[in-house]
Amino acid sequence: MAKELEKQYNPHGTEDRIYEMWENGGYFTPSGKKGKPYSIVIPPPNVTGQLHMGHALDDTLQDILIRYKRMNGFDALWVPGTDHAGIATQIKVEEMLRKEENLTRYDLGREKFLERVWAWKEMYGNRIINQLKKLGCSCDWTRERFTMDEGCSKAVKEVFVNLYDKGLIYRGHRIANWCPRCKTALSDAEVDNPEQNGFYWHIKYFVKDSDEYVVVATTRPETLFGDTAVAVNPEDDRYKALVGKCVVVPFVNREIPIITDEYADIEKGTGCVKITPAHDPNDFLVGQRHDLEQINVMNDDATLNEIAVHFCGMDRYEARKKIVEELEEMGVLVKVEPTVHNVGECYRCGTTVEPLISDQWFVKMEPLAKPAIDIVRDGTIKFIPENQSKKYFNWMENIHDWCISRQLWWGHRIPAYYCDTCGYMEVSKTDVEVCPKCGKPMRQDEDVLDTWFSSALWPFSTLGWPEQTEDLEKYYPTSTLVTGYDIITFWVSRMIFSGVEHTGKEPFDTVLIHGLVRDELGRKMSKSLGNGVDPLEVIDKYGADALRFTLITGNSPGNDMRYSDKKVEASRAFANKIWNAARFVLLNLDDDTKAEIPEKLELEDKWILSHLNTTIKEMTSNLDKFELGVAAKKLYDFIWDYFCDWYIELVKPRLFAKGTETNKTAQQVITYVLSNTLKLLHPYMPYISEEIWQTLAISENPLIIADWPLYDEKFDFASDAANLDKVIDAIGAIRLRRAEMNVPPSKKAKLIIVSDYKESFNTSTAVFFEKLAGASEVVLADGCDDDTAVSIVTDSAKLFIPMAEIIDIEKEKARLEKEKSTTISEIERVNKKLSNNEFVAKAPAAVIDGEKAKLEKYTQMLANIEEAIAKLLK
Repeated sequence: MAKELEKQYNPHGTEDRIYEMWENGGYFTPSGKKGKPYSIVIPPPNVTGQLHMGHALDDTLQDILIRYKRMNGFDALWVPGTDHAGIATQIKVEEMLRKEENLTRYDLGREKFLERVWAWKEMYGNRIINQLKKLGCSCDWTRERFTMDEGCSKAVKEVFVNLYDKGLIYRGHRIANWCPRCKTALSDAEVDNPEQNGFYWHIKYFVKDSDEYVVVATTRPETLFGDTAVAVNPEDDRYKALVGKCVVVPFVNREIPIITDEYADIEKGTGCVKITPAHDPNDFLVGQRHDLEQINVMNDDATLNEIAVHFCGMDRYEARKKIVEELEEMGVLVKVEPTVHNVGECYRCGTTVEPLISDQWFVKMEPLAKPAIDIVRDGTIKFIPENQSKKYFNWMENIHDWCISRQLWWGHRIPAYYCDTCGYMEVSKTDVEVCPKCGKPMRQDEDVLDTWFSSALWPFSTLGWPEQTEDLEKYYPTSTLVTGYDIITFWVSRMIFSGVEHTGKEPFDTVLIHGLVRDELGRKMSKSLGNGVDPLEVIDKYGADALRFTLITGNSPGNDMRYSDKKVEASRAFANKIWNAARFVLLNLDDDTKAEIPEKLELEDKWILSHLNTTIKEMTSNLDKFELGVAAKKLYDFIWDYFCDWYIELVKPRLFAKGTETNKTAQQVITYVLSNTLKLLHPYMPYISEEIWQTLAISENPLIIADWPLYDEKFDFASDAANLDKVIDAIGAIRLRRAEMNVPPSKKAKLIIVSDYKESFNTSTAVFFEKLAGASEVVLADGCDDDTAVSIVTDSAKLFIPMAEIIDIEKEKARLEKEKSTTISEIERVNKKLSNNEFVAKAPAAVIDGEKAKLEKYTQMLANIEEAIAKLLK
């Protein structure tokens, strides 16, 4: 048996070596045993990405679950992979071309540009994978996938064609969110809607050939060139005489009708709404109901087009300013009203989006949403915490058709083919080069699919679908999806309806939702605030285990957490505590020590085994219920308090008594406890636990594939554990009182114990007070006659220490009297300041508050000193 650990734990010298051993040993790949399958698919990070704290939390949670299930005998599979990230990757490569070669994608052409993107992906795409390995992620890298690999691409075409054939994918001239910077359409889920300050501009629209007018209000006056109607509510009596008449649009002098529609709200503003079908989703629907013309007034870069007369070519915001100025000059600007409203922004670049009419591909969502709602509603898929399902239901029950086409080059190209000669179109899983109608060449649609279209298929495409593979049969549906609440609408909802539609099954049975990692002030980490923390730098400084334990400590499903370096330092201190305890144990074991429990056990052995047994039972229950943070807290308390601070100290005399039977028992018990504690620790802190396990050398197999410890009734020594708990409470109380009285640990004194709990306080346990509570001797008595003795009371005992044995009463009294005099002087000084009217009048409020705080502190100190003196005079 190897015997010694290095004096200090060094993550740098350990983590890479341990990970290489795991990977080379094939321990991340399912063993093929007959265990029940348990599978997770990783939320695929963007190939452009670098590991951030959100990834670190997400992947730590998944790794804890997969390691726990692997140790529990499950046939555990964690499928890794990356997402092609259409917009993000294309922007990254375009920026590189512009900076390094002064080229645009159009200079290269589509084919050459895509060659550059693939080359970039090969060079940088594995960066985040290597970072996940640094974190300790035990993914099966032999099954690594990419959303644009051959298999996933085949699945995308299969799904697109199937949905098209069912009439669930269609191409339409509809309104869509448009990002003028990325120059592509966006789905509703890709648009953030933060509140912004803005204005309502109230504008007169004159009735044709009349002095009458109506007043409409708009937050976007630059769209008025596209107005094709003014709507009023059919129940609004104010405007009944005007319905059917026409008003004239300023600048363009277009005559547009006054129509009735329920969309107009009698209570809001004047009750008149200008209708611009090409630039507002609600107006678009009104336009469809009334067969209104759709007039687009914007170019794809958000400059105004020729419809906007002399404002043509202006940026939308520049045009807005000029339009308002001229409306005022024309005398038709009634008023300007400040408002706070939600404004759509591109989730990728933050640019304000424009609702624009264009030809796009859409998924018809209503038929797909209903079964996806039902499968969550009936409990087949569970959200943890359950309240996160509200966000899912709200999105799915109010869903619009999904715009899936993107005006990009990088991504899954839409499998639609057009004949420009005869107008024939075909959607096909295979390339169509020649028109089957007229024999002329066909061209493929230029657009690509929304990145989330392929991500939606991830749980089953990664396992081989549409082929009926062995992996698909064995591991699908997957078990647990771990993700943040911020992508429930983006991703979770789409995986659920895609899984149900294309496989007839739920894609997973549990969705474990976590919150965001915020800074220590509770702010979201962002580049603009400069408060982001690089997990790789944290790992380099403190080790991966320290970061992992920090991220899980206090973590509860669905809730945000705060990161701070102090928390990581505390986790590193925990790792060092474990290391030092293990090192001590190893230095005191014989070569042939086994992790076996003998029949004869001492009280402290039963105590630690009982508490270990309870910890195993409770942690297992917590982990099964996805209470990973709760389980971590119980493990921390067991290791730090029960094992390190108490059991090792209690058992030290026996470990030092070499050659005795009690020494052998102590070695066996402490080896058993340490080995099982390492098993409990492994999912959380895999590196340090594996390193200690390898050194302990009680098994030929590495810890990663060891069996998870099980609760065992034979170690349920509840009565014995409770008896020793009373002793430990008493020792803790004595230590606290001695510290309060500034008694050095080396100072020994007689201890008198009065208690009815004879099973706890007896001659056998007296040694613990001598070793751990500074007792020179222990007297078990029915009472104490020494009125000067220091009294300490717990819920099970009264403990007395003769005062004269721990302090020189006269010296202590003199010290306290001197301290009392000094404190009284300080109180008088502060009172004098605060009673000085001139000081109070001129001093800043913070200074006055500071002096009041001092007075409160000194007053409490005086009370404590007087209490201590009174005790000495007893």
